[in-house]
Amino acid sequence: MDNTTDTQPADMTQDVKFERKEIKVDPGQTPMRIDHYLVDKLEAVSRNRIQNACRNDMVLVDGKSIKPNYKISPNELITLFIPRPPFETGDLVPQKMDLDIRYEDEELLIIHKPAGLVVHPGIGNYTGTLVNGLAHYFAETVLPVMPGDPSSRPGLVHRIDKDTTGLLVIAKTEEAMTLLAKQFFDHSIDREYYALVWGNFDEPSGTINEHIGRHPTHRRKRHVFPDGESGKHAITHYEVIEDLYYVSLIKCKLETGRTHQIRVHMSYLNHPLFSDEMYGGDLVVKGTVYTKYKQFVNNCFKIMPRQALHAKSLGFIHPRTKEYVKFDSDLPEDFTQVLDKWRHYVTHKKL
Repeated sequence: MDNTTDTQPADMTQDVKFERKEIKVDPGQTPMRIDHYLVDKLEAVSRNRIQNACRNDMVLVDGKSIKPNYKISPNELITLFIPRPPFETGDLVPQKMDLDIRYEDEELLIIHKPAGLVVHPGIGNYTGTLVNGLAHYFAETVLPVMPGDPSSRPGLVHRIDKDTTGLLVIAKTEEAMTLLAKQFFDHSIDREYYALVWGNFDEPSGTINEHIGRHPTHRRKRHVFPDGESGKHAITHYEVIEDLYYVSLIKCKLETGRTHQIRVHMSYLNHPLFSDEMYGGDLVVKGTVYTKYKQFVNNCFKIMPRQALHAKSLGFIHPRTKEYVKFDSDLPEDFTQVLDKWRHYVTHKKL
């Protein structure tokens, strides 16, 4: 169970809004300190912040205050009171930025996101995000939020990672938000990504059908659970576009939209995305041990110091016309430069 409502702890001042969150401890859970347990359960919340919350009676177990070293037991109900970030309490800061708009009508907006731009505010970065830019661009318009989730980010139907480039659809009306969100929920949105991955493949195409969940020890990472004992169902279809021996350019189509899905699935196949530091792609995964080769690879890393992933196209039923529309985008410059360097290397060097 994981419920959230606007509420206040009894001794909190009324000028701060809090989110009330409930977590039911799994029946098979082994004893564990509650601060360690909650660090694994709550995304982007530090252990120090949880400990402070415990000391201020903002973490309850079965309705009773506890200390940070309290050890949880199976079936206990943990209740937390977490301050809402500014962007969830009406204090979103509009910021002017150059938005790369590829299409716009009365219902929706198609934006090309560059590498390095965070999609929405979060802990530690309340400004400088795409949502801040949208707030400025739509200064006279109130963008809708995801149905049933009033704390979600205005206009956002989906998102891509900070260092992934490519297309995003933004909903401008309640109807567009509802109909687009349903298509994402039904997995009927056509999403095509291009990725440069390490190594080459035995088969020209394939499907990865493996559960993805939070990594058991690294909070920011995701992990494949091949037996499905944990995580969520995730399906990625891939097709090799260009085999460059050391690396391959592939096309990926998503049936599901799990966090880091392509990055995690390809790493699981031992084909991590080129230059993906989080999942091992920033190392020389395939190739010789010679210094010149390592220098070549490092030069490529310098050109593209991020995972080589691009959200190339989006296809969906338009919420107003009810007709199928598709939007496509070219690979960004850093991606094409690295790809061209590999083509040149393979053509002129012995394998």
